[in-house]
Amino acid sequence: MSSQRRVISSLGLWVCLAVVVVIPLAAFAQESPPAPAPPAIDSGDTAWVLTSTALVLLMTAPGLALFYGGLVRSKNVLGTIMQSFIILCLVSLLWVLYGYSLAFGPDRGGLIGSLEWAGLRGVGTDPHATYGPTIPHQVFMLFQMMFAAITPALITGAFAERMRFSAVLVFAVLWSTFIYSPLAHWIWGGGWLVAMGALDFAGGAVVHISSGASALACALVLGARRGYGSVNMAPHNLPMALLGTGLLWFGWFGFNAGSGLGANATATVAFLATHIAAAAGALSWMTAEWAQRGKPTVLGVASGAIAGLATVTPGAGYVGPFSALVIGLVAGAACYAAVVWKGRLGYDDSLDVVGIHGVGGILGILATGLLASVGVKGLLFGNPGQLGIQALTVAVTALFAFVGTWIILKVIDATVGLRIGAEDEQRGLDLSQHEERAYSGE
Repeated sequence: MSSQRRVISSLGLWVCLAVVVVIPLAAFAQESPPAPAPPAIDSGDTAWVLTSTALVLLMTAPGLALFYGGLVRSKNVLGTIMQSFIILCLVSLLWVLYGYSLAFGPDRGGLIGSLEWAGLRGVGTDPHATYGPTIPHQVFMLFQMMFAAITPALITGAFAERMRFSAVLVFAVLWSTFIYSPLAHWIWGGGWLVAMGALDFAGGAVVHISSGASALACALVLGARRGYGSVNMAPHNLPMALLGTGLLWFGWFGFNAGSGLGANATATVAFLATHIAAAAGALSWMTAEWAQRGKPTVLGVASGAIAGLATVTPGAGYVGPFSALVIGLVAGAACYAAVVWKGRLGYDDSLDVVGIHGVGGILGILATGLLASVGVKGLLFGNPGQLGIQALTVAVTALFAFVGTWIILKVIDATVGLRIGAEDEQRGLDLSQHEERAYSGE
């Protein structure tokens, strides 16, 4: 009996130990799982976003440079091309020095990023949990650099053939700092608009509405080109402009599909929507112009494709292919109407930045609030409040960009001067600003 008691006592002791020690340890192990592994860089995602970065660079130089260069008169082609190239260079350096930090750095009150990342301090090759968890942080920074560069370059189409080159340089610095960086932060960098739920997949507000509203301010402050309305100001080289359009279309796949930040399903949705909207926009503009003027034009087809691309941009990753088709069809006709009305309103937006990018961006932001169905929902898919948020985004972006640009232009005019003189405008930008000729024999 005593041996049995000892066995029973031993078993009891082990049971008590299990209750007191083992079970709590097991429970603790269940309640405190091991920490997740840090995000790992995906080579496929990184390769795609790097490729997209190069594609967006291609949009500015040579895409936009050739498109705008072909649309101006021959005496201004080098000066116009120069503006796109030099803005790309200038903004790239500003982005490294402080622009990226202001746009995407740690948030300060929802209004701007801090300067913690100035000079790319802390922006290394490890992924960032918010800005692409499967790509190096520097890759995201580079991708966004190309957006920051092309946006002020778009605005140059509004004041083509009449702004001093020195004024263009100062404008690019001030506009990038005081207009683009805050807007990018509000919508993409953790600012107050994105906190409200604003949707802008790849730049309908940040790029297109901002450039369109700023272009309107430029056209009004600088005034019309001398001879506007009475002198022939037809494009000097439409094949050059069409080549630029093709490069813009090609690069736009990086612009939109790259904004998925990976080789993934979102990139596929955006890629398809981009192409469909561009094709539909070209056909829609051609049809509207044919019906009104009796002839379809190459310039009209090129403009319609860009209108479709600009308009689908804010919703490219959120809409299905049929919605992209509708967006493109509406964009082509509506942007053509806006360009026609420009002549009736009398302002000289030389290369139709307001009518294509401004109107296209507004339509695209609102269409996203209506038609978003992939990942997020718009009004027609059960989320009526989204349209109101999108309308607020349009109003805030347009007002901020227009007023801010107006102030910047007045400051520049009071210091270095905005506009070239009458004699220089007659000679053209190429000779008056750069002492060069694009074509021999002129």
